[in-house]
Amino acid sequence: MSAKLLLLYFLIGGTIVAVVTYFGSTGKGLLAAFVAFFPSVTVVTLVSIYLTGGANATVSYFRGMLFLLPAWALYAFTMMFMLQRWGLVPSVVTGVFLYMVAALITMKLVQ
Repeated sequence: MSAKLLLLYFLIGGTIVAVVTYFGSTGKGLLAAFVAFFPSVTVVTLVSIYLTGGANATVSYFRGMLFLLPAWALYAFTMMFMLQRWGLVPSVVTGVFLYMVAALITMKLVQ
């Protein structure tokens, strides 16, 4: 993969994070979530995987995303319920830990 493509992906990803952060920090959570979940990141990823690995690699990527959706939902619910109770750092550590455990279990079961 070329350095130019990596730079492009970095700029696109950074722009999306900046826009989501802006909307989220101004109290527009639903708009921030819309931007974050908009398939722009997956479209860029889809194109880059397809161009470098072909259709089979791209389908495998999307299959993996669907398999890991429950682990991500566990992370999201953990953050949603624990953030106001525990604060940022303990919630993130717990949420990421639970995501990793659920994702690793899912990956073991799928393989």
